[in-house]
Amino acid sequence: MEGFGWIMSIILGALAGWIAEKVMKFDTGLIMNIVLGIVGALVGNFILGLLGISLGGLLGQLIVAIIGACILIYAYRMIKANQA
Repeated sequence: MEGFGWIMSIILGALAGWIAEKVMKFDTGLIMNIVLGIVGALVGNFILGLLGISLGGLLGQLIVAIIGACILIYAYRMIKANQA
């Protein structure tokens, strides 16, 4: 979320985390949604950077954050399933 202020990053992270929560049918709270969205944006930007893809602007970063948050939820589920 390069170029966004802290407040916008938190709002964008919360929105991205909430959307990812609904897409992946994963029940979390507001704080976890914010964390998922912000960390998801970092993960998404890293992965897309490796592929040479860059999405700019508010909408582009929201999409990247949602994709990253979904990846994090999926990874959490895989780790949890292997522990059982």
